[in-house]
Amino acid sequence: MIESARLQDVPKLDNPHGVDARKLHDSEHAQVIHIELAPGGKLLRHSTPVDVVFFVIEGSAVIEIGDERVEAIADTLIESPAKIPHRVMNGGDGTLRFLVIKTPRPTQPTRILG
Repeated sequence: MIESARLQDVPKLDNPHGVDARKLHDSEHAQVIHIELAPGGKLLRHSTPVDVVFFVIEGSAVIEIGDERVEAIADTLIESPAKIPHRVMNGGDGTLRFLVIKTPRPTQPTRILG
């Protein structure tokens, strides 16, 4: 059976970042979360126990991974290895929308670093 998820039908997740985050897919192999940040919005610096891929859908992101910082616009994919501190910030004047793809699904919690 084909499964699907429409963004507007998926409820917002309660999260420590206080942002609009919606889990579009969740299996033992991967999680896919859509995040929307208003201008000036950001995720707290944190580390995940699994590899993460960020895919920018709309807007301009500033992504910090470890001591590196990169700017990413729509249609850009950025990889972040497991256990490396990272965060995403809206680097533009408009809405930033991106996917967070975690592989495999984490079995340990994300660590918020501040």
